Amino acid sequence: MPIKVQSDLPAKAVLESENIFIMDENRAISQDIRPLKIVLLNLMPLKNETEIQIIRALSNTPLQVDLTFLRIASHISKNTPQSHLNQFYTTFDKIKDQKFDGFIITGAPLEDYAFEDIDYWDELTRIMDFTQTNVTSTFHICWGAQAGLYYHYGIPTYEIDKKIFGIYKQKVLHHKVPLMRGFDDYFWCPISRRSDTDRDAIKKNENLTVLAESKEAGPTIIMDKEGKNVFVTGHMEYDRVTLDLEYKRDMAKGLDIEVPENYYPEDDPRRKPELSWRAHANTLYTNWINYYVYQITPYVL
Repeated sequence: MPIKVQSDLPAKAVLESENIFIMDENRAISQDIRPLKIVLLNLMPLKNETEIQIIRALSNTPLQVDLTFLRIASHISKNTPQSHLNQFYTTFDKIKDQKFDGFIITGAPLEDYAFEDIDYWDELTRIMDFTQTNVTSTFHICWGAQAGLYYHYGIPTYEIDKKIFGIYKQKVLHHKVPLMRGFDDYFWCPISRRSDTDRDAIKKNENLTVLAESKEAGPTIIMDKEGKNVFVTGHMEYDRVTLDLEYKRDMAKGLDIEVPENYYPEDDPRRKPELSWRAHANTLYTNWINYYVYQITPYVL
């Protein structure tokens, strides 16, 4: 999938080195087609890493995507230079009167806070309301999935004694749902979180369908009846080394962190982590773009 981004976006060089087709603004203008307009609301602290991961995940269909980076205006990012945000990101007030084909809401390291106590919760709820009227389909990731399930369906989260941290085996429950087409009976998904969503409440909600789950982490891929909202409680977009960096960062801080499960060969952090989820991640994002965005969205937004 050719992804349209600003020519000087730092992530562009990284992805081009992986032979991923990134289209700059000048070339995109010369093509007489309507690209899919997708917004990435990036709530992660290290925004450049997330940009790379999401663009990579979106890069496997022949459709052109015009990707808009969105940030929260009511929160000051401490881990990304303000110059990067000013140059490559926009705010909700500038897009609130537009319509989009797709919308992605990332995770955020906020499991220790009640949703209403988060400084930008009001702004986030306005954005989530916007996605229900101005967006064809919205893809929620990890904490973004928990926030969406709570706001749209009243499904609460709760603290857990042990962090869910590692690569977990998932069982596909509904092969015939288009989002899961091409999936094997089982697949692996990276998960890193210190809270869990009420699993029984998800399964009892008539508007939601659990498409994949694991014994350890519960429902992992959830979708509403129309496919307007997709919730993934893990991180299928993660790189090979994302959990490795997180583990070693927490170890350096002296935090109580265990070796991520099913990740290092023989659970040895000195060895290169095994990449076991990339093919299914590509399939998941491609299915979402194809069946729940491209096939449904109107030509004229």
